[in-house]
Amino acid sequence: MASPSAASAAVAGSAAVAGSAAVASKKKKTELTLSYMAEAGFAAAVVLRCNPTGGAHPKKGKACAALARAGGDPARLEPVAGVCTMEYAPITAEITGRWKGAKVDWTRQFGNPCEMHLATGIVLAF
Repeated sequence: MASPSAASAAVAGSAAVAGSAAVASKKKKTELTLSYMAEAGFAAAVVLRCNPTGGAHPKKGKACAALARAGGDPARLEPVAGVCTMEYAPITAEITGRWKGAKVDWTRQFGNPCEMHLATGIVLAF
């Protein structure tokens, strides 16, 4: 038979594991749907998860890092340096979902895909 102190240690250990699971389940969820649709008729969408990274974004780690630097606010993404042609090919970008539990609902129209990619960097590069 186990001693009372060994039984107490086992109960305390299982309580610590249960407590860790409770903390992990309360972690704020980050799952975003990133999409764009052009008036020309093409469209694309992917899901991006951060912490842990997941989803179908081809560079999910870098996209999560860019969003983290912006505090999860797509309007605060750091633009990429570059030059676009003056073509008119409207495209609407949308990012919706949750960033660390907070609702994200961002939509913006750009003059063309190049302008969208310069403004959003790696986040909408798929």
